[in-house]
Amino acid sequence: MTEAALRRAMVAAAMAMTARGLNQGTSGNLSVRLADGGFLITPSGITPDRLVPDDIVRMAADGSHRHARAPSSEWRIHRDLLRLRPDVGAVVHAHPTYATVLAIRGMAIPAVHYMIAAAGGSTIRCAPYATFGSQALSDHAVEALRGRLACLLANHGMIALGPTLERALWLAGEVETLARQYVLSLLLGGPNILPDDEIARVAALFEDYGPKSESS
Repeated sequence: MTEAALRRAMVAAAMAMTARGLNQGTSGNLSVRLADGGFLITPSGITPDRLVPDDIVRMAADGSHRHARAPSSEWRIHRDLLRLRPDVGAVVHAHPTYATVLAIRGMAIPAVHYMIAAAGGSTIRCAPYATFGSQALSDHAVEALRGRLACLLANHGMIALGPTLERALWLAGEVETLARQYVLSLLLGGPNILPDDEIARVAALFEDYGPKSESS
């Protein structure tokens, strides 16, 4: 995709995050890798309904930029994940209700449903708390995402990764669904947890599962 097309896709994705209940107001942010090693990221303090493609901030690989708008306060998370994870082309950070409820409790999501395999393992870890926008938070997120495509951030929200923006946004929705299922199952006395070998089998079947193109 051209940079202009990526900018339009990011605006559409930001609006979709609100429409799907993944974010509220100005919360949440997303980024997409550029071919030159830099990345595009949503700006700070703008609601999706007011966001236009020119508002998207272009950042260099080191996090520097020359845009009139400030990038999201979580730009360090995006910079570090895109730098350290060559398999990742897009990062979605959101504050959906059920995932955030679990994050507030510092709880990981176990294998309550086979769809957890889409996040890269048998659990979705919860990273320790650190102040928003800090390097410590980014460091915690990088560690929680080791070998995974999604994590929770304690007392904060969640992160989903993907090779494309469409895939990362899809996974963010799946994580929130898993979180909701887990919370509701706890109200009924607790879930039955699937064994690791079953999740490994499902993961092998999931290699070609989910959206493949940036059609949004």
